[in-house]
Amino acid sequence: MTEPVVAAVSPVFEVGGALVRDLARDCVHLDVAEGTEGLRTLRAHFLAVGAGAKGPQDRLLHLDGSTIGLGSALKVALGPADRLRHVFDGVVSAVELVLGDGEPPQVLVHAEDALMRLRMTRRVRTYRETTDAALAEAVAAEHGLGAEADAPGPRYDLVHQLNQSDLAFLRERARLIQAELWASGRTLHFRPRGSRGGTPQTLVYGSELLSVRLVADLAHQRSETVVTGYDAERGAGIDERAGPEVVEAETTGGRTGARLLTQTLGPATSLRIRESALTAEEARAWARAEMLRRGRRFVSVAGTTHGSPDLVVGGRLTLRSVGAPFEGEGYHVTRIRHTFDPEHGFRTRFDAERPSLNEVVR
Repeated sequence: MTEPVVAAVSPVFEVGGALVRDLARDCVHLDVAEGTEGLRTLRAHFLAVGAGAKGPQDRLLHLDGSTIGLGSALKVALGPADRLRHVFDGVVSAVELVLGDGEPPQVLVHAEDALMRLRMTRRVRTYRETTDAALAEAVAAEHGLGAEADAPGPRYDLVHQLNQSDLAFLRERARLIQAELWASGRTLHFRPRGSRGGTPQTLVYGSELLSVRLVADLAHQRSETVVTGYDAERGAGIDERAGPEVVEAETTGGRTGARLLTQTLGPATSLRIRESALTAEEARAWARAEMLRRGRRFVSVAGTTHGSPDLVVGGRLTLRSVGAPFEGEGYHVTRIRHTFDPEHGFRTRFDAERPSLNEVVR
């Protein structure tokens, strides 16, 4: 049995917990996007004229709050009936009206998930005797969110939030230890890679995988990362290093970028200078995280599928029929963009990464 080239599915919209069929009828474009840094966003375009419109431009559809409006709780699901999945859960933050030249009026709706409140709150403050996971829990509690924060990391004497939004602050803390940040409903997650769960996906080029671009790039690979600082309590300098073994612990075989760099271009060391460590524990954690950040991105992928509602940020991915060096498992999804329009139907665009190339037998 052959599968249709265009999935004949429309988005399902729930506003305030109630199904709103008029939004599905009038939707001409939908875009839902998310990355590992957190904050899922939605942009939807709706025809403002048609069945139900009463009169001229002063009575356009979707502007009176009867279907959707500012502050509305919004859920959206995509996929065929047997694979219908919620791809967005958040709150409407903006409504636009577009009156074009010779084009039908459209209402554009913008929405964001629960991390929106963190984006809108800026602070200057100091935390004492804490960890990055504890910081995430504290920020979540201040916004009335639950928290699942178990990303491992050092304990800090002092952490400063200097005129940053709460979202920017947590993104910075996540970057330092290579944690991932996201929201599900009213729960904030601050967890290590691989913690999201989800069903592992296999995509085959020429089948559900419509197009794909794969790149193995040594430009940003390093054979070693170094973090330095000064421990005032011990009165001694700090010099902590991380090498290829950190990345290799996450691989399922093949050649990592750090090893290939050393073999082909020679060794290269990266000295991290954005932060100054105050303890050896901090320096070790940051050096390891920087090595992982670079190593994980050795092989990068950008692809488009027929529409994959089960494909999620943080999910595990296997690619087939993409060439021997890139074939197989071990890919980690880092960005998702679900789109819908009447012409192309449901499409999913994704970015993924893997720390190694396959050994190719000649």
